[in-house]
Amino acid sequence: MPGRTAPATPAPDAEVTLVEHTAPRRLIAQRGLFAGPSPVAPEELYAEVTVGLARRERGRIVLEPSAEVSMNTYFGRFPAAYWQRWTVVREVSVELVVTGSGRLSVLASDAEGEPRTVAVKDVWGAKDEQVTLSAKIDRFNDGGALWLDLRTGVGQELAVEQVRWTVESPEKLRPAAVVMCTCNRADDAITTLKTLAADPEALEFLDAVYVADQGNDTVDSRPAFAEVSAALGAKFRYIQQPNLGGAAGFTRGLFEAAKQSDHANVLFMDDDILLEPDMTIRLNSFANRTVDPVIVGGQMLNLLHPKQLHVGAEWADLENLAPGQVAKDALSAADLTGVDEETGKPNRQEKRVDAGYNGWWSCLIPTEIVKACGYPLPLFFQWDDAEYGYRAKAHGFATVTLPGAGVWHADFGWKDWDDWHRYFNLRNSLITAALHSRFDTKHVARVLFAQLTRYLLSMQYGLAATLLKAVEDFLAGPEILQDGGADAVGMIRKLRAEYPETFRHPASDVPGLRSGELPMIPSGPTPKLKRLVLAKRVVNQLRGRHVHHQGTIPADEASWWHVSQFDTAVVTDASQEGVRVRRYDRETMFRLGKEGAALMRRFIKDGNAVQQQFKDAMPELTSRENWARLYRL
Repeated sequence: MPGRTAPATPAPDAEVTLVEHTAPRRLIAQRGLFAGPSPVAPEELYAEVTVGLARRERGRIVLEPSAEVSMNTYFGRFPAAYWQRWTVVREVSVELVVTGSGRLSVLASDAEGEPRTVAVKDVWGAKDEQVTLSAKIDRFNDGGALWLDLRTGVGQELAVEQVRWTVESPEKLRPAAVVMCTCNRADDAITTLKTLAADPEALEFLDAVYVADQGNDTVDSRPAFAEVSAALGAKFRYIQQPNLGGAAGFTRGLFEAAKQSDHANVLFMDDDILLEPDMTIRLNSFANRTVDPVIVGGQMLNLLHPKQLHVGAEWADLENLAPGQVAKDALSAADLTGVDEETGKPNRQEKRVDAGYNGWWSCLIPTEIVKACGYPLPLFFQWDDAEYGYRAKAHGFATVTLPGAGVWHADFGWKDWDDWHRYFNLRNSLITAALHSRFDTKHVARVLFAQLTRYLLSMQYGLAATLLKAVEDFLAGPEILQDGGADAVGMIRKLRAEYPETFRHPASDVPGLRSGELPMIPSGPTPKLKRLVLAKRVVNQLRGRHVHHQGTIPADEASWWHVSQFDTAVVTDASQEGVRVRRYDRETMFRLGKEGAALMRRFIKDGNAVQQQFKDAMPELTSRENWARLYRL
């Protein structure tokens, strides 16, 4: 981008500079690409060859005679509805360079996905010709997008490259920084940094790339670190700090950027993603043109199923302690190259949907929001993104989850709940609900006790103990956040180690599985009268009665109503990397049940007083001074 000049590479401890920049004539809102940054990324998410043959590269495509290519795809569409709703922009141009002959068309959709043609240009015998087509952003309030279609006739060939969607620039461009949080994933971090460094145009949008390394297997220990550092040059700042979880790693970027600018864009980015670098352009450009500062979130695509969108936008059901709720009309677990079974239409996010918060796998936060409502809470990880999104909302700042700004991240469905991180999920969900909901303690206690009951019926005693410890620590009040969660990690791992079923084993190491003598017993359909079934299962477990002595259960059938019928169940872990052996333990079940009942009574009695303690502590916990203390600065 014009106006940006990289200074000489500084000393390792030198600060990067974040300042406003002279804006270019036109601001690139997104690029039109024809393939991903890796062979893992499906080409059909960028452009679809609908008729005939075409040869594609990442930034260029060549249509053979009588061919058609559509960019009505996940990465190919321009999310016009979101630009109309949230920005000052009212017109967009698609600029491209063409060689040969053919037809270029800009099409639009509405909230129902019905297409219409907006602009058409025929080219004849062009040679590296610059073409511009424009479209008004004026009929997309409830939904719809824009995209480019290409077509050749008989005997025609057409090469298209350098596709850029551009909008009117602001007077000045906001400074922008990326922050990556990493802990003992040095190879993943290096790979992601290499992908970013290999895209000069995406890197041009950034003033700084911060890496907050909180591990002991450090990123700078890798031979490729020097190469990446040199490629990123003066923009790169590598920071080593205590392991305080993702909240601290991401917050470090806000901490450093806010030191220099009250109006910078700080883009959070996970280390273990497959990065589409164009995401940095899309989020930054959008944030440069919004009417007011907003949190701009990128979307998550499932890495193990790379054609699948995790969710179009989400919100948290706070008093039910349930994050990741799908926003109305949002796509969820959708094959982006497939069609909706009910409507028969392609899976496209046509209707504009609003988010409650955005996950921090890729999420841009303007520093104005930090100035208004403070830094993130030192929650270690889990619910830190939701808490900050709802706190920003309470201060008048929205969250926009922008379609087409996506990265690939490990599928959540392949992560097992029965792990040490569940402590932070439970504890932090209570903190977030206390801060941002009415927090009816009787209702929340019922939700917690229902979870506890399911864990006990499923013979997940370590998970039940994890829940109880999370509630106990919430009731201890804001003091539990004074160390940023560092001690809690060791504590919860030690607690869970007391319960044998928390350990994962290779299937070949489990007696009975090795010889194949343990039967696999199917679960059958989901019960229609769950409350009645629950009561029966509770009575049977209290009496020590079991339908099955032992057996194996696949991960997708490990529901409480099925597992509770076994004396011993060998359950496949959701990660598919091993199995857990769950054994009925009447004494442990009774002990945890009694402790849970007493704890829920205490929660109902004291929960609202603790709620007020967290609210009173918020200014100090989210202050710059508190984070400086935690970073040992």
